[in-house]
Amino acid sequence: MAKQCLECGEKIVGRIDKKFCSDACRNAYNNKVNKDSKNLIRNTNNRLRKNYRILEMLNPDQKTKVSRAKLVEAGFDFNYFTSIYTTKAGTVYYFVYDQGYLPLEGDYFALVKRE
Repeated sequence: MAKQCLECGEKIVGRIDKKFCSDACRNAYNNKVNKDSKNLIRNTNNRLRKNYRILEMLNPDQKTKVSRAKLVEAGFDFNYFTSIYTTKAGTVYYFVYDQGYLPLEGDYFALVKRE
């Protein structure tokens, strides 16, 4: 009995353990299966990537000061970060991978890059 492709139902030729007739069918099948469960992850990663690019763009010298308005104008979302670092003195830095920011007085932020 010939095996059928899980996506299109075509006859599968080749290895005994093949499940799909082509890469296109394999990709289409996996995209359908993972669509709903991966949406949250994809959206979160896209948000983190955008925040990272903004911090990288505004902090070319690895250490600078920028206003909240400038971050918001660039599309920065303060709800998305990858880690929090608290110094011994109690200062709290928020990081998006190796790009970080520290809230300062007067709606300003110190931008830093972790080495």
